[in-house]
Amino acid sequence: MEVKTSLLDNMIGVGDMVLLEPLSEDSFLENLKNRFDHSEIYTYIGSVVISMNPYRSLPIYTPDKVEEYRNRNFYELSPHIYALADEAYRSLRDQDKDQCILITGESGAGKTEASKLVMSYVAAVCGKGQEVNKVKEQLLQSNPVLEAFGNAKTVRNDNSSRFGKYMDIEFDFKGDPLGGVISNYLLEKSRVVKQPRGERNFHVFYQLLSGASDDTLKKLKLYRDFSKYNYLSLDSAVVNGLDDAANFRTVRNAMQIVGFMEDEVQSVLELVAAVLKLGNIEFKPESRCNGTDESRIKDKNDLKEMCELLGIEQSVLERAFSYRTVEAKMEKVSTTLNVAQAYYARDALAKNLYSRLFSWLVTRINESIKAQTKTRHKVMGVLDIYGFEIFEDNSFEQFIINYCNEKLQQIFIELTLREEQEEYVREGIEWTNIEYFNNAIICDLIENNQNGILAMLDEECLRPGTVTDETFLDKLNTVCAEHQHFESRLSKNSKFLNDHSLPHSCFRIQHYAGKVLYRVEGFVDKNNDLLYRDLSQAMYKANHSLIKQLFPEGNPAKVNLKRPPTAGFQFKASVGTLMRNLQTKNPNYIRCIKPNDKKASHIFTESLVRHQVRYLGLMENVRVRRAGYAFRQAYEPCLERYKMLCKRTWPHWRGPAREGVEVLMADLQVPAEEFSYGRSKIFIRNPRTLFFLEERRRQCLQDLATLIQKIYRGWKCRSQFLLLKQSQIVVAAWYRRYAQQKKYQRIKSATTVVQSYTRGWQARKLLRELKYQKRCEEAATTIAAYWHGTQVRREYRKYFRANAGKKIYDFTIQRILQKYFLGLKSTMPSMSPIDKNWPARPYLFLDGTHTELRRIFHLWRCKKYRSQFTEEKKAVYEEKLEASEIFKDKKALYPSSVSQPFKGDYLEISKNPKYQKLSSAMDEKVLLADVVNKINRANGKGTARIFLLTKKSVVLADQKTGQVKASVPLPDLTSVSVSTQSDGFFALKLKEGSASAVKGDFLLSSEHLIEIITKLHRIGATAADREQLNVDISDEFLVQFKQDKVCVKFIQGAPKNGNSVSCKRKNNRLLEVSVPSTA
Repeated sequence: MEVKTSLLDNMIGVGDMVLLEPLSEDSFLENLKNRFDHSEIYTYIGSVVISMNPYRSLPIYTPDKVEEYRNRNFYELSPHIYALADEAYRSLRDQDKDQCILITGESGAGKTEASKLVMSYVAAVCGKGQEVNKVKEQLLQSNPVLEAFGNAKTVRNDNSSRFGKYMDIEFDFKGDPLGGVISNYLLEKSRVVKQPRGERNFHVFYQLLSGASDDTLKKLKLYRDFSKYNYLSLDSAVVNGLDDAANFRTVRNAMQIVGFMEDEVQSVLELVAAVLKLGNIEFKPESRCNGTDESRIKDKNDLKEMCELLGIEQSVLERAFSYRTVEAKMEKVSTTLNVAQAYYARDALAKNLYSRLFSWLVTRINESIKAQTKTRHKVMGVLDIYGFEIFEDNSFEQFIINYCNEKLQQIFIELTLREEQEEYVREGIEWTNIEYFNNAIICDLIENNQNGILAMLDEECLRPGTVTDETFLDKLNTVCAEHQHFESRLSKNSKFLNDHSLPHSCFRIQHYAGKVLYRVEGFVDKNNDLLYRDLSQAMYKANHSLIKQLFPEGNPAKVNLKRPPTAGFQFKASVGTLMRNLQTKNPNYIRCIKPNDKKASHIFTESLVRHQVRYLGLMENVRVRRAGYAFRQAYEPCLERYKMLCKRTWPHWRGPAREGVEVLMADLQVPAEEFSYGRSKIFIRNPRTLFFLEERRRQCLQDLATLIQKIYRGWKCRSQFLLLKQSQIVVAAWYRRYAQQKKYQRIKSATTVVQSYTRGWQARKLLRELKYQKRCEEAATTIAAYWHGTQVRREYRKYFRANAGKKIYDFTIQRILQKYFLGLKSTMPSMSPIDKNWPARPYLFLDGTHTELRRIFHLWRCKKYRSQFTEEKKAVYEEKLEASEIFKDKKALYPSSVSQPFKGDYLEISKNPKYQKLSSAMDEKVLLADVVNKINRANGKGTARIFLLTKKSVVLADQKTGQVKASVPLPDLTSVSVSTQSDGFFALKLKEGSASAVKGDFLLSSEHLIEIITKLHRIGATAADREQLNVDISDEFLVQFKQDKVCVKFIQGAPKNGNSVSCKRKNNRLLEVSVPSTA
């Protein structure tokens, strides 16, 4: 099966520079530019990865990409940093080989991002678990902390690492991370006190002022304004694309994850604030009486705040800035410092304070991320260090950086050649010595212990007497004058007459990457890196716990008169340790290149890239790689890739893969000197041979693609034809079925029509025969009837005249009655009792019968109607019937009451909480409850009263309070008087001599008069122990009021006050009730 992707598939330019043909610096750059223009930022030189900074985000670092490169061969996919990281991780995990990844390049080339990508890839592909994830998170979160304190914005890079970093990540036998150890090299501490134009100080200063809360800044005695601090440059304080406030929160969170305690974070911030305060301390000159100059602090406010932050006595630190104590042979000599020396002491303290804080941070992080187990660990080292630097003004920093790169180049060449030689030996290929430039002579020029430049610089710094940069240069001219890689104006290799670019105060070294001109100014001071003992002792006296750790030499009990090691000596020792560490590991290289100085995407500056290609030694790298065999590949993938070029190996080779490759190369007639067979790989000497194979493969793939297309198209057409044929058969079958169904429906319809016509004809024929037979029968019957009639008439003719009339009469009457009853049955009215309709009388002699039948039918349907009533409904109708008997045609108010139902309890006295007290006072069920007006005899006006009727009594109560005003037993009630008018007045007449008759009769008015009197009448009719209540209907009646009798007279009058009834007193014996006329 063909491999889906390969380094050689869909190649833009050449993915591996070893295969570049022809090889020259111009073709090298052209290939890089071609790939960069197509967003291909990674290119190989064998196992070395060249990384171009794209200055933009590319979609090539997604989780899908991680899975794509996971557990894949290095050359199997297109060049990517993930391929190198995966190869290193798998070698460490599966082959138990310690690895190191060396990332080099100049500032802005993307070294830091490359190291992050390597670490994130390893974190993604290694094991999972709570403890493992915690370790991975701590390793990854150490980066933001170190970047905040060790990175700064430069002209070339907005996030430039101003220190070298080497991290050893430790793994267990499964390949899961256990911890790590970080080493830092040469922090650019001079940046603390001074930054070049267009650059700024370390990120942490700006992040603290931008992102810290107001409360935190108040505790640290700081202000947000950058302009208040001398150590912060203002022209580049704000950087586009950098959010200092958000980054400060990220750093705080990262420190928490790594394991910093809250008090440790606060201590670190206090030291950062102290550095800012230290830069604001300024000095003024002051003359002493002996004529010497000394310095004094101008404004002591910043000094005071700094001392409060660090817990130092202000007077101690102030004296350390003004005096210097020198000890020699048990003698102490104190000298004053002039203004320049005071500023030097201030800056030296600031640089030492910050650099020692940075070293403490690295140590503290190492304590948190170090492996906890004691067993042997597998180690992967990641080296992110400065690349070769060639500036217009190169000083001590560039000298030792380039020295470090010379050592890295030396170990790179040695390890690359050693790796090549080991592979040749392992594969059984004859090893041939490769000619290359060995830069050991340059390394010796710099680091030789006797006459190396660093040794002479240390010797000059330690020499008593006047020591200057010029004396150091003179010594170099004396010792190194004849060295072939050293040049100065006084050396023999300077060729001064032809080289006017070499100033007097400079020397030049021919590095492997080119010549570099160094200015000796500052070499001695930077190498000495002195901090006055007075300042160290002042720092040690601080109450701040962290300060004591940073300045242990200030302890008076441990005074050491021995001069501290120089910066050059310390760096040389660190580089030596690093080189020994790297030599024990399998190296992997990432060379980072910056495409332009504008930090812009899609711009490729050829001169800049050419310069970097030279000092990175990439051409030398390619030549070393190509000195033997340019390409090698295992037999299985080689056979799998090229087997289609030979008929004997295509499509499947049944034997061993090596034999298949031998058959393939023999069939292609490749010259024997162009390749060699190893134990597991084939080695191809010249890239032209590989390109020849690739071209043949491309042509073959085109032919195979054409064949596959032909077969596929044939198969597709056949499949389409068979599908159409099958579809045609199905369609035809369905159509035939449909056509047969339609034909059957037509035949069935026609048959039905014929059958219907035939049956119709037969039926009509039969009908005619039956009609004829019936007519014959009827005719025979008629004839027989007539004949029998004739016979009967003849027989009874003698009796006819005597009885015929009576019989005819009876028969006629019988027929008329039969017709009458049948007609009455069909014209019967509805079952409603109020339906007045009745069929008309047909004959006069039936008048009595007709009337009686109507009465009987009405009684019958009334009975049927009554049978449907419930007991309650019967009682209602009985009351209505009794009301009719009492008031019909007697009282004008009666017709309007017929349609109104008798509710009885109009006040819902048992449910209404207002009348709860009144309801509880009643012993019997209330049959009627209503509001009536009690008429006052004095003025004829009414007072509202509650009228309650039970089976034994009538009760009148106050409407508002519910208090009983009068209770009349029904036996004391003799009669009720009402008028014939449409009013609601009625008088309750009481039995003379009874207890209820003390106050006289009651004259009342109610809207429900008919119902009240009907219920009173019914109660009296049903009671066996008393007489039936009399109802007197008259327009004039007497009413007994106490001792007097008053006549109540009803008259019809014109409507006043609407249509209401009015009652007026005319005299002591007359009450006149005016009832509006209803006409």
